[in-house]
Amino acid sequence: MPRLPHAAMLPFHLYLRLSGFYLFYFAALGVQLPYWGLYLQSLGFDPARIGELIAIPLATRLVAPTLWGWLSDHTGRRMQVIRWGCLASAATFSGVYAVGDSYGGLLLVTLIFSFFWNAVLPQFEAVTLDHLGEAQRHRYSRVRLWGSLGFIGAASGVGFLVQDWGAGIVPALLLALFVGLWINSLLAPEVRQVVVVQAAPSLLRALRQPAVIAFLTAGFFNQAAHGPYYGFFSLYLETCGYSRESIGLLWGLGVAMEVAMFMLFPRLLPRFGPRRLMLTALALAALRWLLIAHFARELPLLLFAQTLHAFSFGVFHAVSIHLIHQFFPGALQGRGQALYSSLSFGAGNAVGSLAAGYLWQGLGPTAMFDLGAGLGALAWWIAWRGLRV
Repeated sequence: MPRLPHAAMLPFHLYLRLSGFYLFYFAALGVQLPYWGLYLQSLGFDPARIGELIAIPLATRLVAPTLWGWLSDHTGRRMQVIRWGCLASAATFSGVYAVGDSYGGLLLVTLIFSFFWNAVLPQFEAVTLDHLGEAQRHRYSRVRLWGSLGFIGAASGVGFLVQDWGAGIVPALLLALFVGLWINSLLAPEVRQVVVVQAAPSLLRALRQPAVIAFLTAGFFNQAAHGPYYGFFSLYLETCGYSRESIGLLWGLGVAMEVAMFMLFPRLLPRFGPRRLMLTALALAALRWLLIAHFARELPLLLFAQTLHAFSFGVFHAVSIHLIHQFFPGALQGRGQALYSSLSFGAGNAVGSLAAGYLWQGLGPTAMFDLGAGLGALAWWIAWRGLRV
């Protein structure tokens, strides 16, 4: 259990409200990532259709975060954007009950829902960092780790519910968490800032920096490498003979390692620096996908591969948040977060999920995770060549 007095010198009530948002948000992902594919499979969809439906909310991140980021930066009212995004997400997601097992209906509901859902997290990241202030931003991970704890609880616990009640329970659990997230968003306070248009830095100037180009490109390929994992890891483990309870626990193990890394990260960053940490994270990510591709049936090796989530996601994401606020200062924070979300979690995950769905049908799951390893190695090479920070 994390020790609250070290949580970025925030007032206790503010710490609870900020960390509570992450708790609900990532608990929803803890249901969605391991079990949404199983739910779609229970409706009778094949891997290619599942890959397409999973890719839709990722693809909308190409547009939605940038639009909402621009709106937040120009109005200075990030929490208002977040609250409306949370409310609209819950309302539109409820449409899954109206469309049933219709592929076209699910496609439309997912498209509309994800347009609002993708407005939420990048802007809340900016709110959290604004509350922390410049001197305490290295302690961001102490707030964000509650999201990881929410993911662990959901991913581990829902496996038992799905085993007993079936995958049809997944939409109801997600809807309840979306409503809880909206309620929590009403409690988190706005950060009031004076926007000085004349002093706003140039977004194009920031994007022309070679280190920024390398960072965003490496993020795209790293998240594309995660596409097979986020979309098909649960289905793959079922074909390897693992129970749904075990699958949930394996997801939880990965994120538990992420929590431990978030606790250590404030000490690691000053000692090793962002470049060395990111290169380590990308190298271990490539190793992780190779292990899953070829040794998923060997439980000790699979357990070790899941511990590497501490690096493939935990270290990479924490370093990325640090670099975004270095590369995109002041009034560019919202758009910097949005670009990172759009190009990595949006475009990268969408490409990876689509490719994984088609590769599963054509060549099988081993080739699917081999692709992830290759993309991870490419991300490492790009960061090694271009990320000089």
